[in-house]
Formats: sequence, C-alpha cells, structure tokens
Amino acid sequence: MSEWAEALLTFVANSMAKKEKVGSSLDDLLKKEGIYDSCNNTAIKRVLAYQIEQLMKDRGLSKAAFAKQMGTSRSSLDRLLDPENDAVTLATLKKAAKVVNQRIEIRLIDAA
Repeated sequence: MSEWAEALLTFVANSMAKKEKVGSSLDDLLKKEGIYDSCNNTAIKRVLAYQIEQLMKDRGLSKAAFAKQMGTSRSSLDRLLDPENDAVTLATLKKAAKVVNQRIEIRLIDAA
C-alpha cells in the first residue's frame, strides 16, 4: 500500500475511533503527514500518463509507433507512461504532446 493511502486510512481510523468529525481536507492530512508534495507529484504524473495513453488509443498508435514518432526508445516511453515514475523531463512531455497534436501548459499559482 502506498504512503498516502496508509496515511489516509490511519487518519480515518483514528478519527472514527475517537468519534471525531473528519472535517479537514485531504491536502491538510497529507501536509500533516509530510507527504503532500510526493503525493501531489504522483497524482500529476498519473493524470499525464493516463491522458497520453488515452490519446494514443484514440489515434490507434502502438507504443512502438508512438515512441518512433517521439524519436525515443520504447523503454523511454514506458517510463513516461509509468504512473509511479515522476522523473520525466519537460522535453519528453513536449515530444509526447507534439505527437498527438497537443501542447503542455504549465503555470504558477498562489500556494496559499
């Protein structure tokens, strides 16, 4: 079981045992447990991997064909599509987006 899932289950179990109202947000829980950034990175990567896989499927592209159009290896594409691997470069994401006629949008927002 992943870190964040264990933290969530522990939090809910403790709250239920104390008959406390579970009113804080999941973000608050993850921050309290010190795993917010890690969980957020994983969530972002999972969404990107899912979106890329769906676009590949919609266009009928195999992994081999997609990797070739990206100008990369199949193993590099596998790392990109691995939802647990969050060590993906912006350049790799841009190559993948270009193959499926998409663009990457990154913006800074207030952290408060």
